[in-house]
Amino acid sequence: MNLEKNLQIVNTNIAEACKLSNRNKKEISIIGVTKNVDLETTKNLIEKGIIHLGENRPIPFLEKHEAFKNITNKPIWHFIGNLQTRQVRKVINKIDYLHSLDRLSLAIEIEKYAEKEVKCFIQVNTSLEKTKQGIYPEEILDFIKNISIFKKIKIVGLMTMAPYTEDESILLNCFEKLKICLNKIKELDEYKFVSIGLSMGMSNDYKIAILKGATFIRLGTCLFE
Repeated sequence: MNLEKNLQIVNTNIAEACKLSNRNKKEISIIGVTKNVDLETTKNLIEKGIIHLGENRPIPFLEKHEAFKNITNKPIWHFIGNLQTRQVRKVINKIDYLHSLDRLSLAIEIEKYAEKEVKCFIQVNTSLEKTKQGIYPEEILDFIKNISIFKKIKIVGLMTMAPYTEDESILLNCFEKLKICLNKIKELDEYKFVSIGLSMGMSNDYKIAILKGATFIRLGTCLFE
């Protein structure tokens, strides 16, 4: 693994995708997905400027949070996996972003245990795959209205996971659906957005996601292979 070289490739690809879509590279934040990465490699990633880190399981996340809580460039922590309601109490006050808000029961637990406002992305199943988490696109407006009563939840955007495929038309369609959902909820009076983002795109499809408006891309394999 050559982390520095991999980062150079990623940054070049981001720049090219931004040029094609007439976007500013500064709009894109890389989340280094460190779920299978040891502490030394994670620290190396932070030292190279990637301070947005993503984990999808509570125990590894808590270990890394403890290991890096006192360093100069403290990580910005993103919980990107399915968060079970029984796990909320353990992690909710240690993360900066949750990328998987997808049900009312989870929102209730967050409201109960959060000591501060939690930045949340609503997870949307734009691929309509039964194996994937997330609400369906047609449910987004009602879901927003239902969670607008919670004071500890700050919706900062939407998240989706595209199918693992090389068919660009499928990927484009998946990301386009999320962008359409975002445009719909921007008009809602029930919930005022302070900032809006799209968390979409992983190692195999982040360039396509950028073309469709991604602001956070979640990268693991392409950084650490």
